[in-house]
Amino acid sequence: MLNNFPRRLSALAVGLALSGLASANVHAEKSPALDRISLWVGGYYSNNDTDLSVRGRGDYAGASGKVNLEDDLGLDKHSTNPRVRADFLLGDSQGFSFDFYQINRDNTRSVNQYIPLVDADVGAKVKGKVKYNFGSAAYKWWFGHDSDVFGVGLGAAYYKVDLRLRASASAGGESVSGSEGYSDHEWAPMLTLGWRHAFNDQWRMYFDASGVKKNGGDLNGHIWNASLGVEWFPWTNVGFALEYAASQVNLNKDYDNAKTRLAIHSDGPAFYLRARF
Repeated sequence: MLNNFPRRLSALAVGLALSGLASANVHAEKSPALDRISLWVGGYYSNNDTDLSVRGRGDYAGASGKVNLEDDLGLDKHSTNPRVRADFLLGDSQGFSFDFYQINRDNTRSVNQYIPLVDADVGAKVKGKVKYNFGSAAYKWWFGHDSDVFGVGLGAAYYKVDLRLRASASAGGESVSGSEGYSDHEWAPMLTLGWRHAFNDQWRMYFDASGVKKNGGDLNGHIWNASLGVEWFPWTNVGFALEYAASQVNLNKDYDNAKTRLAIHSDGPAFYLRARF
């Protein structure tokens, strides 16, 4: 009997291993709305609205102003911006998600006008430039294994804003010029929500939303992003995605004698080349 013990132990080990493998295979069955590896490369055609306001305090309490970069400086309201994403599933219900996009615009506006009050032709040139980068990384938990899954994630977002205004004016042979800028970058905690639905192996629908809030310090504010889209896979591993995306940026920065507020709103369609594995 003892002589057969090693053989029985080996058989039991093999049986447990096969049982564990079978359980793992069953457990590894994921929702058809999710991919093990999901890659997105595309462009975001956004409609933009950008406001910069300044409110003085202390000795400059009476100084305040607001400029809209599209209406006042002539920046194009529309821009085509690169956007990339990547999702990696661990097991069948958890994974990492990454997102990055950029909005970059600039314009120069010239004005020449006769001003009766000074009896002279006044010429002015104003150049505005705004560049906004947003990147995020989150760990997500997905709930559900059928055609519908709902997700929640925690992570961090990195945002960078660089805004430059330069103006020059001339009248009666004299000229004056000046420039002002707003530049900042920061990390902040982020909460994400998501939904995925698979109609079949070729067609799927999704919704994603994320919120970033920064409190305290000289720089504070909030950012949110949302997108609703559909995916079509005419081939097993390659397809396309079309979505409508929107984002809102509200940042406040404190200086010694003033407080500035930058508000950037963008929305529009985004198109992606998709790969899934």
